[in-house]
Amino acid sequence: MPQTSPEPVLTENAAAAPPPVVAAEAGSGVLRQLIPYIPSWLVSLVVHLVLVLLLATWTTLIAAPEIATSLQVSTSGDDPLETAADLGADSFLSELPTPETSEPLASAAIEQPELAPFDPGPLLPITAGELDAGLDPASDEPLRLGDADGLDQRISETARKLLVEAGGGNERSEAAVRAALNWLARHQMPEGHWSFSHDRHPECNGQCNHAGRVNSNVAATALALLPFLGTGQTHQRGTYREQVQKGLEFLINSIRHEQDYGSLWDPQANMYGHGLASIVLCEAYAMTGDQNLRSPAQSVLDFIVDAQDPKGGGWRYQPRTPGDTSVVGWQLMALKSGRMGDLRVPTNTFRRTTKFLNFVEANDGAAYGYTSRGEVRPATTAIGLLCRMYLGWSRTNRTLERGVVALGKEGPSVDKAGRSSNLYYNYYGTQVMHHWGGEPWHRWNVKMRDFLIETQAKEGHSSGSWYFDGDHGSGPGGRLYCTAMSAMILEVYYRHLPIYGEKSIQQ
Repeated sequence: MPQTSPEPVLTENAAAAPPPVVAAEAGSGVLRQLIPYIPSWLVSLVVHLVLVLLLATWTTLIAAPEIATSLQVSTSGDDPLETAADLGADSFLSELPTPETSEPLASAAIEQPELAPFDPGPLLPITAGELDAGLDPASDEPLRLGDADGLDQRISETARKLLVEAGGGNERSEAAVRAALNWLARHQMPEGHWSFSHDRHPECNGQCNHAGRVNSNVAATALALLPFLGTGQTHQRGTYREQVQKGLEFLINSIRHEQDYGSLWDPQANMYGHGLASIVLCEAYAMTGDQNLRSPAQSVLDFIVDAQDPKGGGWRYQPRTPGDTSVVGWQLMALKSGRMGDLRVPTNTFRRTTKFLNFVEANDGAAYGYTSRGEVRPATTAIGLLCRMYLGWSRTNRTLERGVVALGKEGPSVDKAGRSSNLYYNYYGTQVMHHWGGEPWHRWNVKMRDFLIETQAKEGHSSGSWYFDGDHGSGPGGRLYCTAMSAMILEVYYRHLPIYGEKSIQQ
């Protein structure tokens, strides 16, 4: 793949980074120190992931059955998965025309408050809500999430610091995440949702430029919540638990219950928005075990299963239409999050997803196209490789290795002047390289991490946010999209534990 972006300028931190071998040895010791601090839920998560990957390997040996023209939602199933998508390859949230009836969201102005502390905070329960109404998916009453007397689901500060050290983060990257969460919290609408038109927030009033134009509060809310969940913030625990709770309630109360599933599809964000919101609901349920989240999370997963293309195995803007790699990635991430929370996802759904990946793969599976193998792009390749990792390809797979090597040569999309960056490609490329580990990850991480640290806004009302011109998602999603994606890239050290474990650091 040809290099499409100029070589990045490395900061002093990047230049001073230890050689890969030194970093590998340090990372191995740090991970051993980390074990006593990992909570039981995280251990369980890793065990489930290993079992899921084993099942995935087994299922790939079985020929995919004939696909019926009418899908039925199964009540059981075992299999793996993971994330992917491509805003940089095509467009974020498919940028459909705004309906004439849609009105822009209201706006206003504010002084920038002090940055909120990053520590998830004391373990204080939230106020119990209308639990009975929340448990009934057919109820017309709005849902109020309650305290599910859950365990402490936070990764301790000690554990997080060890993960950051092992993965290649630093104090500056963590400070950038803190600032990003603060910006997102300050732009949550009073009703509890977020808007891509962030400048219309009553306390922003245009102080932050580069507003998005996609009119989907569901998609904006889901995208904004993901960085909070990535740092262990939930509606039960953390400095931002009130913001997370309001956002979750907005998503749940936006679900339209149709037949046997729940839809968050809308004409603007289509299956992109539904996939994003499904990831949030499934992650929040897996992190907290709050039974008020189980039924909504299961219902939106059932919609994804029903919306899969019955012939090709993919997903696109409309349910049951031939898929594209970008939309497939978000749905696969949601299904994976659901399975990790012990929600129902049929095994055949993953087999069909593999069928789609086989259709768009190029170079024997080392590269991936958008809707066919003839449309290979860096972003879709990163998505395809990440999907393969979570669907069972091992680190000894030579095709996967060739894909990772090519991705490493392509490198992160960074602009020397900090004016442009293909965040969508960077988001998925960062995950692929992080899971692979070793020297390729070290080289990628130094460029990606320092670029984001240096380009984050540090003054005025936009302090803590990002905006780049080079991503196709930047126009539709605006500053909120760029900020959420950038924050999640810098959370990779603890948001996604390496699939291949300590070996990925040693090799």
